[in-house]
Amino acid sequence: MESTLKEMRDGESVLDLNPKCTVGGGVEDVYGEDRATEDQLVTPWSVSVASGYNMLRDPRHNKGLAFTEKERDAHYLRGLLPPAIVSQELQEKKLMESIRQYDVPLHKYMAMMELEERNERLFYKLLIDNVEELLPVVYTPTVGEACQKYGSIFKRPQGVYISLKEKGRILEVLKNWPERSIQVIVVTDGERILGLGDLGCQGMGIPVGKLSLYTALGGVRPSACLPITIDVGTNNEQLLKDEFYIGLRQKRATGKEYDNFLHEFMTAVKQNYGEKVLVQFEDFANHHAFELLARYGTSHLVFNDDIQGTASVVLAGLVASLKLLGGTLADHTFLFLGAGEAGTGIAELIALEMSKQKKISVGEARKKIWLVDSKGLIVVSRKESLQQFKKPWAHEHEPVNNLLDAVKSECTAEEAYTWTEGRALFSSGSPFEPVEYKGKLFIPGQANNAYIFPGLGFGLVMSGAIRVHDEMLLAASEGLASQVTKEHFAKGMIYPPLSNIRKISANVAARVAATAYELGVATRLPRPADLVKFAESCMYTPNYRTYR
Repeated sequence: MESTLKEMRDGESVLDLNPKCTVGGGVEDVYGEDRATEDQLVTPWSVSVASGYNMLRDPRHNKGLAFTEKERDAHYLRGLLPPAIVSQELQEKKLMESIRQYDVPLHKYMAMMELEERNERLFYKLLIDNVEELLPVVYTPTVGEACQKYGSIFKRPQGVYISLKEKGRILEVLKNWPERSIQVIVVTDGERILGLGDLGCQGMGIPVGKLSLYTALGGVRPSACLPITIDVGTNNEQLLKDEFYIGLRQKRATGKEYDNFLHEFMTAVKQNYGEKVLVQFEDFANHHAFELLARYGTSHLVFNDDIQGTASVVLAGLVASLKLLGGTLADHTFLFLGAGEAGTGIAELIALEMSKQKKISVGEARKKIWLVDSKGLIVVSRKESLQQFKKPWAHEHEPVNNLLDAVKSECTAEEAYTWTEGRALFSSGSPFEPVEYKGKLFIPGQANNAYIFPGLGFGLVMSGAIRVHDEMLLAASEGLASQVTKEHFAKGMIYPPLSNIRKISANVAARVAATAYELGVATRLPRPADLVKFAESCMYTPNYRTYR
């Protein structure tokens, strides 16, 4: 097969195929086409090409009407596009106007996914420039509905699906993915997708969404990201009966079968991509999430956003709040409604920060933190029946059956500002609209994990870290808190605006990388003199490249 290697300005190389070349068992006709007779089998094959019609079908290189006259001639595009030449900025304006026409969020989600499939750089350009508007579209809350309906809206596979059918062959399956230089993997088994429960194979929307944020907000190259779904079955009866369900139609594997399958996966990942690939566990059930983090934390570069990312972003809000309130974390007592991955993860990181600030043991710091689960306050008298990850939070106290008996807390942002006469610093997981109180505008904070995980992951990648340590999570929190200015505090904000997220992520990445170097787990040497500038210079940018 004749081919010419064409170098592109952004460092990517693609093949320019001789259009008369044929492959397979067919018979070549006068037009150079490969035709198979009825008794012949033709092996399907595909390559990446740098010219012609196929270039327009390659989302990584397609620019649509932005191809210049020179590029249209050089890459055999003449006549394959309308004559108009449109800038990337005008394309962005047109698409944003189109997306805003949709009333249904899921339709906006589908429009964005279709854009990613045909023009990768334009997709990320839109997402970066309109992050506050599009973040709820490509991720929570809309991605939850997309996962529920994934079988119905499924069009083009994204990422790698590894089911029990591939037991003993996971390394072989990973090698089917075309990219070799993978830096970040987000993997789910679909058992606890957001607050929606077991969605099985349809949970793939979560890794896909998370990795789009790794690129848009954190600057990791799209080609270095790999979404993976581990399909071990589902206990969702509705999905098992759904004719459009795309996963295995069987109950979930458990016990040794599950553990061995996950171990094969983690071993294959390290063997195929090396020790520096970050594996982010996403939306696993509580019992698996904690076990996987504990089991592989000492042998792999692993991170759980539900446990560690949520904890880090909440701690950042608390650290920022102390700049206004004064004092230290240890001056306060904390009560949590919920003792799952998020609750215990946040509690543990707060205890670690208290321990660091006050020079006390983590065990002593935990005594300032109380958790309430579905059975009430977690106390010593319940210790024998508690799951392992809850036991450190069992303190001496008489049993309390519910949260209301412990303290009354739930409220809206408006109620918080009104009841405290404007003194409250308010933040929640869900977004609230700005509130005007006595002529002053207050902007409620959203404790969104997107503030932390893209920068954290990028910091690990750019330093070549081989392990994740708690000190890195504290550094990420402090890096985020440092981005909150006096102007933000004046509006009642304890998080900086998401519109500055690329700058925020660069600072978070720099703090994380600095900690990696200090702990001796960074492998990219020598250490850059200015880690913030280095982070900014390494970030992927979605502007169109000029093709020679």
